[in-house]
Parts: sequence; structure tokens; C-alpha cells
Amino acid sequence: MKIVAVFPETPPNEKNSPLLSAEKALNLPSFFSGTGHEIVVLTDPGELDSRLEDMSVFICSPFYPAYLTRDRIERAGQLNLVITAGVGSDHIDLEAARKHHISVVEVTGCNVVSVAEHTVMSILILLRDFLEGHRQVVQGEWNLPKIGARAHDLEGKTVGIVGFGRIGQLVAERLSPFQVRIVHYDPLHPVSLHGSEPVSLEELIKTSDIVTIHTPLTKYTDGSFNRELLSYMKKGAYLINTARGKIVETDALLEALETGHLAGYAGDVWYPQPAPGDHPWRTMPNHAMTIHYSGMTLEAQQRIADGVKDILIRFIHNIPMKPENVIVENGIIKNTSYRVK
Repeated sequence: MKIVAVFPETPPNEKNSPLLSAEKALNLPSFFSGTGHEIVVLTDPGELDSRLEDMSVFICSPFYPAYLTRDRIERAGQLNLVITAGVGSDHIDLEAARKHHISVVEVTGCNVVSVAEHTVMSILILLRDFLEGHRQVVQGEWNLPKIGARAHDLEGKTVGIVGFGRIGQLVAERLSPFQVRIVHYDPLHPVSLHGSEPVSLEELIKTSDIVTIHTPLTKYTDGSFNRELLSYMKKGAYLINTARGKIVETDALLEALETGHLAGYAGDVWYPQPAPGDHPWRTMPNHAMTIHYSGMTLEAQQRIADGVKDILIRFIHNIPMKPENVIVENGIIKNTSYRVK
């Protein structure tokens, strides 16, 4: 069996390679050493085209995705299993995988704590205008009026959570001690938890001081935060996105920040990934963007490594997958997040 994986290469000046790197490759090469299974680790997603014909398993992370398009799937005649080393399978054409009876599995829950913490951090960084304060320190300034004109308390604000699955619920739980009003919109989870109350999307967008996105990227959420939806947000509101970059329309967000309709934007997700050097979000005003690493803490990487090994062992020994990890199986898209509008 040939396993092909795509991971980023550690730069030469870095002393340590993380588990999610080409050098470590989740420790899979040593784990399968001597078993007769071949593991090929690629550092350039474009190299995948030359490895399609004879691979049985494909692995990559959402932080450094190789896009498994319909064309690539149709050329991968021996492909049986696709593993997301993390959470989120939008880099895979799920309909093509379903049609060709290719299983798609992820490590559900591996990064929920990490992403929820990153989200809360992003909210605080934006509201307190932390980046301006840090910039002044680095550049030798001490301009209190400039930063005091934009810094806010989180207490008393309304936070709207779009998508109330595991991550959205953890965000609500972690925000509760800040004495905020929390609302959420999610047709799949219309329940009150952790002090959050379900509301319509319209009410959430129009009344929230902070909106944070935690939905998967599907054909229904792709570009859903467009110019019209952003215009309904409160003037001076903040938007956080640790879900997927393509959920937010690139030019519409840029316009909302440049006109001052939105006070700030933070997140770690882009489209495409890795983001090109001239991506307009890199230089837009009042943003606190990072590269896609919210779910890549050392603890999350270990959970991902353990989860991928478990999936591979189950596949090799014909043991059923954990149901919560399955996106596509036996020609059926089983994860409701990818099926329900």
C-alpha cells in the first residue's frame, strides 16, 4: 500500500521540526517502518500530480492543503482513503469522492480547544487595539490618545457565533466569564448552551458587536459573508474568522474595513492557502490576521498524529472508523454539516 502525504518543509534556520512538517510527517515513516507499506512525503502540493496513479491513501492538513480536485480524483484509480490531518475537508471534492467510493476521514475534535482559544485571543486583540500598542513599543512611540481612541472593554458587548458545533460551543463557554451577551445561529444546533441563545442569522448579524464564524466551508457557506451581509453588520462591529477564508468575500471585506463600516477583522484562514504575498488581506486596515495556525498548537499536533495513526490502523485492519470522523463513506456524504443547507 502506498501512502502519499503533503506537509510543509521546515526552513533550514529552524532548529526544531513540528509533527506537522515534512521532516516529522506525524512520525508516520517510523511508525510504519518495516511493515511493507510505502510512505511518500511531498513538500510541494503541485508534486501530487505525479503521484496520483498508484497511491492508496492520501494525507494532508488544512493548514497546508493540496487540493484534491475532481480531475485528480479521477486520475487516482487506486485511491481508497483520504485523511485530513486536522479538521475540515473543503480542500477535497467530496462529491467526486462520493461518486468514486473513496472514503474521506478527518480527526474530529483534535483542534477544538486550540481554535476556540485562538478565537478568544483574536477578539481581545482587536477590541483592545493590542497591535497598535505593540507597534508603538517597537517603533519607539508613546501615543496614548491614538490607542485610547480605539480600545474597548469586552464586557457588556454582544457576541454572535455563526456555527455552534464543538468549536462554537467552546468559544461561548470561554467567553461567558467576560459578562457578555452571547447569541448563536446554527440550524443543526438550535439549543441554548453556555449562556448562548439561538437567534436568526438576521438578528445575529444586525445586533452583534462581534461576529465570529465557526462553520465548515460548503457550497452553502462559500462566500456567504458577502457585501450585502457585511453591510447589515453594526457600524463599528468586529468580524472574526477561524473557519475558512473563502466564507468571507475577499473584496467585500476589504471595502468594509477601508470605509470604516467594520472596526476590525481577525482570523487565520485564507483563500487560497498558503496565501500569496500580494493577497489584499495582508495590507488591509485594522486587521489582526495570522497564517493558518490556530489549530496547530503542539498539543493539537499530537492529537492529530494520534488520530491519523488510529485511522490508518483501522483502514489496514478493516476496522470500522469512528463515526464522528467520517465525512464520506460507501458512496455517501455522512457528515450532516456538508449535506444540510
